[in-house]
Amino acid sequence: MMARTTLITGGAGFLGSHLCDRMIADGHDVLCVDNFYTGSKDNIRHLLGHKRFELLRHDVWLPLYVEVDRIYNLACPASPVHYQNDPSSTTKTSVLGAINMLGLAKRKRARILQASTSEVYGDPQVHPQREDYWGHVNPIGPRACYDEGKRCAETLFFDYHRQSAVDIRVVRIFNTYGPRMHPNDGRVVSNFIVQALRGDPITLYGDGQQTRSFCYVDDLIEGMVRMMNQTKEIGPMNLGNPAEFTIRELAELVLRLTESKSELVFRPLPADDPVRRQPDIAKARAALEWEPTVSLHDGLKETIAYFKKVIFA
Repeated sequence: MMARTTLITGGAGFLGSHLCDRMIADGHDVLCVDNFYTGSKDNIRHLLGHKRFELLRHDVWLPLYVEVDRIYNLACPASPVHYQNDPSSTTKTSVLGAINMLGLAKRKRARILQASTSEVYGDPQVHPQREDYWGHVNPIGPRACYDEGKRCAETLFFDYHRQSAVDIRVVRIFNTYGPRMHPNDGRVVSNFIVQALRGDPITLYGDGQQTRSFCYVDDLIEGMVRMMNQTKEIGPMNLGNPAEFTIRELAELVLRLTESKSELVFRPLPADDPVRRQPDIAKARAALEWEPTVSLHDGLKETIAYFKKVIFA
């Protein structure tokens, strides 16, 4: 494979840092860009001395003039706790970030992949969710800064492709978990593991019967790389694990794997929280020959081991 210079925005974040590892392993030069709003140097510290790795503190709100062949645009807070903390900034990151990175891709004739999200489907009325479903999103709700920001970013990607022939790829990422998740990001996997390890009550919202589909980070990164490297599909392409679990089932599995005595407690369901979420990945199976291979049981074991180090260090 030809060595390339790959720009990864949000490269010090959970997914971005794993993608940096993968690109280095594949022999590419990596320019990791992050403003460290939710990213952490700890995630990429092991790469700081590598001859093919470069770190730049930069906000994608601002244009960037660099020499690159490929761009993975991952920059944006991805958990409700973080993206609702400063909602106008979240929207700016998605929209201005897309404009600036697409502008760079256009100038350099670089291929660019947008890390979109299953949140573009909102609280879906179609199950499982296929790429041709337009979604059911509240444009003025507390999650809209993220949902609509990502939807607008997709619009920009396809308009730049149609108008200026920019070489785009768009993936819609469903719930992903694994080592390097932020311990306080408010997402269900990290919440449950941290609460269980500390012996705190495990908080479930609603009756715990709402469903999610959990994809281990290694599987997700493999799907993103395959999407970037092929030339037949521009997307959007669902990437996620179609195995559907209730939130209560997840909590009970975390309790077993951590051997925790934590109790389950129930709280009211947050506004606009999706009741069901499951990807249809038929398109990814056909076009990328991709599907997740890591079971929830095995992936949680790796994630729990990571959080033990973080919490009890």
